Amino acid sequence: MTSALAYAVAALAEIAGCFAAWAVLRQGANLLWLLPGAASLALFALALTWVEADAAGRAFAAYGGVYIAASLLWLWAVEGQVPTGWDLAGAALCLAGAGVILAGAGRE
Repeated sequence: MTSALAYAVAALAEIAGCFAAWAVLRQGANLLWLLPGAASLALFALALTWVEADAAGRAFAAYGGVYIAASLLWLWAVEGQVPTGWDLAGAALCLAGAGVILAGAGRE
């Protein structure tokens, strides 16, 4: 599995798991939503182990940029809110930072 696919799976799983808790605690959803939410968060943790990186911290740091961009896609696709220009600019900066981290991996 490529790191890009691992990051995509991790992001979807983390956001879905966290959204389950949000739905229960902020929107009054049934407590049973926490069960698939917990399973989704377990998948998130597993997916990050699939990333091709020499250290966990580096994989996690680069993932941060992917998470931010994926969160904005969730905002748009699931919550029906269009990201602002500020949102997109911030995500682009974060993805650029993630790219710098991954580009330098193993070069020192």
